[in-house]
Amino acid sequence: MTFCGRAAKRGVMATAPLPPVDDLPVTLPDIEAAAARIGNAIVRTPTLHSQTLSQLTGARVWLKFENHQFTAAYKERGALNTLLQIGTEAEAKGVIAASAGNHAQGLAYHGHRLGVPVTIVMPEPTPTVKVMQTESHGATVVMHGETFDQAYAHARLLEAEQGLTFVHPFDDARIIAGQGTVALEMLADAPAIDTLIVPIGGGGLFSGMGTAARGLKPGIRLVGVQAELYPSMYATLRGEALPCAGDTLAEGIAVREPGTLTRRFVERLADDILLVSERHLERAVSLLLQIEKTVVEGAGAAGLAGLLADPARFAGREVGIVLCGGNIDTRLLANVLLRDLARSGRLARLRVHLQDRPGALFNVARVFHAQQVNIIEVYHQRVFTTLPAKGLITEIECETRDRAHLDRLVAALQASGYKTELAELA
Repeated sequence: MTFCGRAAKRGVMATAPLPPVDDLPVTLPDIEAAAARIGNAIVRTPTLHSQTLSQLTGARVWLKFENHQFTAAYKERGALNTLLQIGTEAEAKGVIAASAGNHAQGLAYHGHRLGVPVTIVMPEPTPTVKVMQTESHGATVVMHGETFDQAYAHARLLEAEQGLTFVHPFDDARIIAGQGTVALEMLADAPAIDTLIVPIGGGGLFSGMGTAARGLKPGIRLVGVQAELYPSMYATLRGEALPCAGDTLAEGIAVREPGTLTRRFVERLADDILLVSERHLERAVSLLLQIEKTVVEGAGAAGLAGLLADPARFAGREVGIVLCGGNIDTRLLANVLLRDLARSGRLARLRVHLQDRPGALFNVARVFHAQQVNIIEVYHQRVFTTLPAKGLITEIECETRDRAHLDRLVAALQASGYKTELAELA
């Protein structure tokens, strides 16, 4: 079993006193300087009120569309802020990073634009779309390991062997300052925001945004969100040994070991950290496409997932959510959308027990017709079943208007004498 966080491995919290917020290595003036430094080379993405999500959750929801950056993620901000400060010798030799994708693309894009050679080490399971997009920006991509941590260790070896400058995806003051510019723009566009819900992987985005937000609005509420499968920062700050593994939709925040530097920021700034299930992540991705007509990856939807998981916690508040990335594989997105349709009752698979005789399928189809339900696929199973030899199970995939429509169909089938079971999703 793999566990999250350094403190989790020890089973205790660190006891050394931490400095006050004002003594942390990134301040509001640092973030404002970063904004001036990078402002002409990034997209100033909009912060917009979502009327529908507000009605759905009971909070007044503001969305920051960082998926509108050229590389479809906020990571450009910190990467560019760092590249502009590394010095001419490092620029000539090149930089290297470990990344699941978005940091890679941001560094590759701006490195190519500035003439700085970029090497990226990616874990083997990184979505193909992120690998291809990183290569398209001129970076050299090295695939290594199954996790970010394995890719990170290999990148540090290549750094030493080739004399490259390592650009950390989150545990660097220049990265943190760049990411903090997101909050500057959000609060300038929507000054009423009194709560920020921010995804946490390594903690760079939360550290930067939290520093900027507290500097501008000392009373603002700061809530971090992690995937339930990778609760690394949550576990570290609480000294808990929590499992940290699995295939999460939010691979961009699937970090087993949070940053040493970012941990200090999060511990000082976070009012709370929420853990969200895969089901809530899937629902958030689907809702953002359906309601806002915007494509967001799992990590990018984590903030909304946190709100959906516990709306009562945020009821009546002005909630700012950053859609921090939009790089999701199209096949995976299709699966997420279909699963959401199934959970809502608009798609269903029914197992119907029949007798193996002429007209049996026709008769059951008449029930579907009477209920105005569209049949998509039909599967017969005669051999691999516990039914008698003269029985069979027919699996019928169908399309209904909503859950109530599906319930009426099941009731009609049962009233006609058909034993009917509904295939459920986790």
